[in-house]
Amino acid sequence: MSQSKLNISTLFAGLLAVSLSLNLSTANAGESKQDHKAGMQLVQKQMALMTPELQQKAKALSPEIKQFLVHVAGKHSRKSETLTLAQVMQEVLADYQAMASAITMDNGEAAAEAARRLADHRLPRGGLLPYMPLNMVNTQDLSVLPAMEEAVEGGSLRLAEAAEKGDMISAAEHLGAVTRGCVACHQHFRGQPGTSNLLRK
Repeated sequence: MSQSKLNISTLFAGLLAVSLSLNLSTANAGESKQDHKAGMQLVQKQMALMTPELQQKAKALSPEIKQFLVHVAGKHSRKSETLTLAQVMQEVLADYQAMASAITMDNGEAAAEAARRLADHRLPRGGLLPYMPLNMVNTQDLSVLPAMEEAVEGGSLRLAEAAEKGDMISAAEHLGAVTRGCVACHQHFRGQPGTSNLLRK
């Protein structure tokens, strides 16, 4: 195993440990009834768009993962009826690059604005599940999502707070945490982009 693969595996193991220790009831305790209701309605709408095979996999998820998906759907104010996950990730990348650029230029206002956009990124048509490999739509593989959300979206909000105070060193440290969360999530669900099964190993 290469050093980079080993580092990613170590990082992923750490994020998994965090996600398994998260108590979602406590994490969602501050969630308003209105957000929860909106999340339930959106998840039901997303389910109606899924193929029967994916619906069956989604219904088999643990109550904790279902609750987390409702939490995500309810807290995001930006949703799309047309965009795919790849298009949403393009927007996330643009906000990530804007954060990094603003931090290096000591522009706390721009860094905070980009960080808050990233934390409230658009949700794609149908939610997250339709864009994951079908064999990974299960409780074990999705159990990492709460830690990924905390690293990326929570880290972005902490970055915004630090940037607004003019603390660019802390903002840069939070950017590193966001980066680790992004990389670990991609490593788990996506792998290397653009690979071809028509090339010899």
